[in-house]
Amino acid sequence: MVRVECDLCGKEIRPGEEQRFVVKIEVFPVNETNQLTEEDLDEDHLEEVSQLLAAEECGLAPNGDDSRTVFRRFDLCPACRKRFLKDPLGREAHLNLSFSEN
Repeated sequence: MVRVECDLCGKEIRPGEEQRFVVKIEVFPVNETNQLTEEDLDEDHLEEVSQLLAAEECGLAPNGDDSRTVFRRFDLCPACRKRFLKDPLGREAHLNLSFSEN
């Protein structure tokens, strides 16, 4: 039997007993320049793709580059789904921090 937990609150979600929700997030760089240059056409893209695949297999980001596309998947219980839809970027949680008067 597969055990599924809510990725926000940690509550166990039992298949068939409680509804489970999946959130998929894709983060990718936007290329604002839609123009091809001669330099773009001269590059060996097959070699670059080969290097990216090799680095991905090892679990490494190539050249420390954080500009690649990243995919994430999260399982949520019904209560956390509701909270996520209300504030998907967690802005309210960030604003609700309170500090003691020292």
